[in-house]
Amino acid sequence: MSLIILILFSMFLLIIFGDNGFVDFVLIKGEKDSLVEKNEKLNQENLVMYREIDRLKNDPKFVENMVRQELGVIGKNEIIFKTDKKQNKKK
Repeated sequence: MSLIILILFSMFLLIIFGDNGFVDFVLIKGEKDSLVEKNEKLNQENLVMYREIDRLKNDPKFVENMVRQELGVIGKNEIIFKTDKKQNKKK
């Protein structure tokens, strides 16, 4: 009887702590969950980029706005007024 218990206990320890045992399973599951979460974030970023690409291809107003923001381009008949922020604070 004690031999059977010893064998069962040994098998249990082997399952839990042996190669590819339960401990490794838990570690691998944690890595998988982390990768799934990272993949979901990347998919969301891709979706945002695909939408921006579509707007750049098909929406002239969006392109104009991006050019103004990124390159500082002004339109026809527009005048830029620059003010000195330091002088405005003193007043």
